[in-house]
Amino acid sequence: MPEPAKCRYTKTHEWVYLDARSAVVGVTEHAQHEIGDVVFVDLPKAGRAVTQGEAVAVVESVKAAFDIYAPLSGTVEASNPALAADPAAVNRSATDQGWLYKLTSVDAAQLAALLTLAQYEEFLKTAA
Repeated sequence: MPEPAKCRYTKTHEWVYLDARSAVVGVTEHAQHEIGDVVFVDLPKAGRAVTQGEAVAVVESVKAAFDIYAPLSGTVEASNPALAADPAAVNRSATDQGWLYKLTSVDAAQLAALLTLAQYEEFLKTAA
């Protein structure tokens, strides 16, 4: 599980963690609480080029369907195969087993421009 302080965040409630070779993307704890009980995820296919801010995945809950946006431009390396059989992993472990997809060839400047944990927490206070 990535340490929250080592992740970057978006105002649309995605987190990004840069590991040794790719950027791992998921939804924040705040988002999974707002979404409710996740029953299905539609994730991007490997090889797909995505643009920052583009809707690239859908998370469906008992409440509604929610678009998930690309926090960075890049190429989808892989999606989390475990979510097909167990989409509720997003609720149980949004920042560990519930990660959504990985990107490669990401722009370092885009990553640096995302929110730090402290900035994201401050944003949540003002967004409520």
